[in-house]
Amino acid sequence: MSTNQGPLALESRVIIVGTCKMTIEKNQKRLEIVYKPLNSLIVYVKNARTHSTDQVNAITASIKQYGWTNPVLIDEKGEVIAGHGRLLAAEQLNAKEVPTITLVGLTETEKKAYRLADNKLPLNAGWDQELLTLELGDLLADNFDLSLTGFSSEEIDQMLNVDFLPGNENDQGKLDHLDTKLCPHCGGVL
Repeated sequence: MSTNQGPLALESRVIIVGTCKMTIEKNQKRLEIVYKPLNSLIVYVKNARTHSTDQVNAITASIKQYGWTNPVLIDEKGEVIAGHGRLLAAEQLNAKEVPTITLVGLTETEKKAYRLADNKLPLNAGWDQELLTLELGDLLADNFDLSLTGFSSEEIDQMLNVDFLPGNENDQGKLDHLDTKLCPHCGGVL
């Protein structure tokens, strides 16, 4: 057992993955969010993740709605490890500063590997389609702008089985002709 005390105390372990040996002791110190000037950060020129205009616009809208909820990860030199899309959104917002977390003690190889892992690992997750549909239905019932969820309108329509959305008061009568979808848990109409 480690002699470290407090909530961040970790047992010193070695993890061997293939021929890569890493200790869990990296970044044991308390993570600190520091706002840094946008122009002081160094973009990693070999960043393999691409960011479409639509995606950057969605990130920008998310930051406008919720604020900065996910800092940019940088190394000790200020080079970006994760958060290139957020930087592009910050530029769109004309932000002068962005929240950052400095990851210390990573080798260049570990930084490269983490850049890939940070982008790939979330893609390996799935969705519970029933719960996702319920959550979107709840947001729709609350008149929340579903575009802020990151799903396209086509994806949302498909999940909610929406064939028609009234455009004005004259279209309201057509709502009687909709196919409704029932909640599998409570029987309510979605």
